[in-house]
Amino acid sequence: SSGINAEWPLRPGMQGMMQGIIPPGMQPPAVNTVAPPMPPKPRPTPPQTGSEIPHKILFLQNLPPETTEMMLTMLFEQFPGFKETRLVPGRHDIAFVEFEVDQQASQAKQALNQFKITPKNAMSISFANK
Repeated sequence: SSGINAEWPLRPGMQGMMQGIIPPGMQPPAVNTVAPPMPPKPRPTPPQTGSEIPHKILFLQNLPPETTEMMLTMLFEQFPGFKETRLVPGRHDIAFVEFEVDQQASQAKQALNQFKITPKNAMSISFANK
């Protein structure tokens, strides 16, 4: 033994600094690799439909031409936290429904996604983009 203790603790305060540099689970391999680690590839941005990130506003698609704000309000107001329905002027096939919080919107989305407003039109619900 050379007398040097490899387990020598870092000075107080140094440990926290060292941990802050590399997030846990991201430590590079101990082997000297030639290539630097590749940055994660950016995910391709999905087309502008809705988002799967929970949001208090729901984005409705595939609505039949006869959809009215009243129809949607009656459908969604049975869920806690319902605030309002907004149809998009000039577009009968999409609408937004707002709730108080994300969780309430999620419950309505789970219950009503693919709900058939007419025998032909199953509405598609996603979260509006934040």
